[in-house]
Formats: sequence, structure tokens, C-alpha cells
Amino acid sequence: MTTVYPQGLAPYAISSTRGRRHAEPESATRGPFQRDRDRIIHSAAFRKMKYKTQVFVYHEGDYYRTRLTHSLEVAQIARSICRVLGLNEDLGEALALAHDVGHTPFGHAGEDALHAAVEAFGGFDHNAQTLRILTKLEQRYAEFDGLNLTWETLEGVVKHNGPLVGPGKKPLPVAIETYNREHDLQLDTYASAEAQVASLADDIAYNNHDLDDGLRAGLFGLDDIKHLKLVAPAYEDVTSRHPNLERSRFIHEVIRRMIGTMVEDLLTETRRRLEALAPGTPDDIRQAGAPVAAFSEALMDANLELKTFLYRNMYRHYRVNRMTSKARRVVTELYNLYWNEPEILPTEWRLQTDGPCTAKTARLAADFIAGMTDRYALLEYSRLFDLTSNQNT
Repeated sequence: MTTVYPQGLAPYAISSTRGRRHAEPESATRGPFQRDRDRIIHSAAFRKMKYKTQVFVYHEGDYYRTRLTHSLEVAQIARSICRVLGLNEDLGEALALAHDVGHTPFGHAGEDALHAAVEAFGGFDHNAQTLRILTKLEQRYAEFDGLNLTWETLEGVVKHNGPLVGPGKKPLPVAIETYNREHDLQLDTYASAEAQVASLADDIAYNNHDLDDGLRAGLFGLDDIKHLKLVAPAYEDVTSRHPNLERSRFIHEVIRRMIGTMVEDLLTETRRRLEALAPGTPDDIRQAGAPVAAFSEALMDANLELKTFLYRNMYRHYRVNRMTSKARRVVTELYNLYWNEPEILPTEWRLQTDGPCTAKTARLAADFIAGMTDRYALLEYSRLFDLTSNQNT
């Protein structure tokens, strides 16, 4: 069944869906991508992002971003850009909200530890885990596993960074390869313009908001960043307009100008590429051979400088390193215990295993850990390794 949106979209925007893997009647009150968005929001995996690390573990303070608040910020930016470019806002929003549901507890530290633990069984990749959650692990509906999202949403989740197969590409993650054999997502092409926008909205959100969180956490100061190419114009503008502004407001004014700069650059460069390509259909975007949504070279250079600064001064700060070191131990030791002694897994998980130290048990243990929040993982670790703990459930 093909559902057509109201007029007003650009010819290269996604205006209809190729359908869902499991046929079901469409909603009388919502378009297919609105429905996808709603299913994502109501999923358990989405709710759990409230207690999953962005950079700071949840108990370090209520102010800092979590995976959930980050995803909401990405969705706001993606939706705004899609509107200006005449793209499908609902699809862009759905992709932004879904993009991080496959993340482990403790952010990239947890992912790295889990990948190392199951490397012999195909490894772990949060993008592949997102697809696995959306198509298998969410078990809410009577007729199918997963959320039964549209082809376009699944395509965008998997390919938002570009084609996954072709010359020079890495081997596909097992979860993506397995799913694609049964439901072809055309992994040799680019994704829709909406997916490309959502991916860059992620860059805009996490760079600026990680900078914000790092400043407020005291990992570095304003004097440390005012020379950065992306920061300097915003810093100078706020200083000239509001020379006596209190620090917290000053930070906010700088960050909002930086976001505006990145959004405007993205719009300008993307319009330039669209004008040169002159796409008439969404498939023209997919077959373009290069992304149509992009930053200018100057902005990419400035963005790389900011990423490098954050890597050195935030992601590798000793306070963050201490927590990531602890996180790696928690994830690794939980996995090893579940893999060697699957009988200690909760009943619904234990019944799916086929004994200790097998490939199937490895994947189930990885799924179980990936679905944990930071606080559940810490509590589970205490239950299983602290001999004085009396919390058995």
C-alpha cells in the first residue's frame, strides 16, 4: 500500500512509502512516518535512553544530556532543516528519534567493551543493534516482532552515513546482513535526503551540546575555547552585545549562535548541491554517488577542530576516563558471567539460550546488556559481584 502525503514537498523528498515488511492497514489519522515516529516514542528502548550516557553517567548530575535528551535535540534540528529544504519532516524526525536506541549503557565505552567481548561472534555495532531492536527485540505487537516501521525509516536508520556495500567498505555487521537478506534495504545506495539531514543534525547537536556540558562541568573554560574557528565569531558577537552577561547565559548565547552557524552552512551547501544535481525523485538522491546534504569545506574544517578539542579535553579528561574505565569493567564482567553461566539470566532470557559459551548465548547476553540503562547495569553488577548485597531481583 502506498500512502501519499499532502502537496508541498520538494520533488526529491520522500512523499510516500514503499510499505512495511508485514502488511497492515495504515492509520486514518496519521501518515506512515508519523506512525513510525509514534511507535519509536512508545518503545521501551526509547524510554530507556533517559538513563543512558551521552558523556556523563546519569548520577553525575541531572543537568547533563542523556541519550534521550540528545535524541530530542537532534529531532528538533532535523525537523527544522527538513522544513526549510522541502523534505519530509515526519521522516526526518522519526530517524532522529530512532538513531541512538541501539546504544549500550555507558555510551561508547560500553559499546567498545561489548564489541571486544563478542568479537569472535560478529562483534557489536550500535547502528546494527538499532536495526535489531526496531525489527526484532521490541516485542509489543501480536502480529510481528519489532515495530514494523516503513522501508524508508529502516533504510535511513541503516544507511544514514552512506552506502554499506561496495568497493572499500567494511564487512556488514551480522544483524544488518541477516535482516537485509529477507528485506532488501538497497545497501549499495545512499539513503534519502531526510536521512542525510538527520545524520548531520546529530553532528550539530552532539558537538555543541557536548561543548556546553563540558563547560558547565568545568572540564575546560571559556578562555580555552574562544580561539576555535566555530566558537570565535559567536564568542566575539556575544561579548560585544552583552559584555557583562553572567557566565551561564553567556555560554547559552554562544552555543545557540554556533548551532545557527552550522545549520545555515548546511542549508547553503545542501542547496548548492541540490541545484547542481537537479534531482527529480528521491531515487535521484539515492543514486547520486555522493551525499547531497553536507557542510561546506570550511565548516567541516572548523568542525574537525572542535571535535579534536573535545576529544582531547573532554572525552579523554581524567574524570571521564575514570568513569569509562569503570564502565568497561562492568560491561565486560557482566558479559563474561552471563556467557559462562547463562542460568543466572532472567527467566525469559535464560530460556532462549542453548548452554554456556555458545554463539547464541553470546548474542543473547549482548542483547541483554545493550538494553540496560546505566543504573540497571550498575545495580546488576552490584547484585552479582558484591557478596554483601542482598538485592537478588
